[in-house]
Amino acid sequence: MTIPIQNLYYIFCYAWSHFPAGAQVDVGIDDCPDLANLFARLLLDNTHRLIRRGLDRGYLEQVEELKAPRGRMLIDRMIKEQSLRRGAAICSFDELRHDVLHNQIIKATARSLMSVESISKRQHEGLALLLRQLSLVSDIRLTGSSFRRVQLSRDRHLYGLLMRLCEFVFYSLLPDENGASSKFADILKDEVRMSTVFEEFLRNFYAHEQSDFRVKRDNMTWDADALTPGAGAILPTMETDISLTSSERTIVIDAKYYKETLVGRPGFPKRLRSTHLYQLFTYLHHATLRYPGTLVDGALVYPAVGTSISVDYQVSNHRLRVVAIDLNRAWKEIHDDLLGIIDRDFAPLPSDLLADAH
Repeated sequence: MTIPIQNLYYIFCYAWSHFPAGAQVDVGIDDCPDLANLFARLLLDNTHRLIRRGLDRGYLEQVEELKAPRGRMLIDRMIKEQSLRRGAAICSFDELRHDVLHNQIIKATARSLMSVESISKRQHEGLALLLRQLSLVSDIRLTGSSFRRVQLSRDRHLYGLLMRLCEFVFYSLLPDENGASSKFADILKDEVRMSTVFEEFLRNFYAHEQSDFRVKRDNMTWDADALTPGAGAILPTMETDISLTSSERTIVIDAKYYKETLVGRPGFPKRLRSTHLYQLFTYLHHATLRYPGTLVDGALVYPAVGTSISVDYQVSNHRLRVVAIDLNRAWKEIHDDLLGIIDRDFAPLPSDLLADAH
């Protein structure tokens, strides 16, 4: 799957709750030939915003030999090292410094991106400058647990975006054959990781771009009675990808990131994936119980490149739409089509079913 870099910029910005002002591409993004350069540009732009506002700081323990004691004196060390003979005390004290984990992660990510083979000269120079600006921040070796240990105290929006970006870069870099540089994985082929991005993109897009519906993930209770003691505790959770609700209507959207929307054996017609329809219909049944008195519709939304699909069905008393959005177009067209999924009327229900829904 190939998606233009401008559209990838929008997708990741929405997924990470970083909304482009007026749907305009930031200056410099047009010059990015691939995702590695795009992420380098985003890292540079947003870290520079942080630097202008003031990088986050935290209290870190320092141990020093001082002529004028401060903090807590370490008596055992003073005796062992005989610091009093030198007229000094060994003290432990907290000092406010920029050398906190989230700044260390940003610096480590900048260094990692510099090693990517495809990084342009412009981005490489920008990353080198950023490393110099972060000279008072320690160098660390990133691990998966680094991101789980981050605790943000302020500027959560920008730092939150940067931590998501840094984590994505960390899991996307692959060492080259000689180990001297890195390659950026073709993450668009990674259906598992991109499924999360695509779902978050759609949910945040609808939360930001329309005001008729409340947007959330919905945890639903199974319409089931446990006949065996304790059986209810092992039922799986039922959580929608995206639920749009109003006083009159509920739309359940299931986001599916697959390279192919339709599947089938060679020589046979390709069809929709039955498991996706079963899952969505289960959501619609339980949404009817959760939101009585409202029309409950559903949509399966897939990415597509080159071929768009938009078909409507009526299943029981629910209207269901299956859409594959062509992402290889101008962003304005994609934007309008996404809003059209919820704005355009579904095929009208017969009057008797409409009465049953209410």
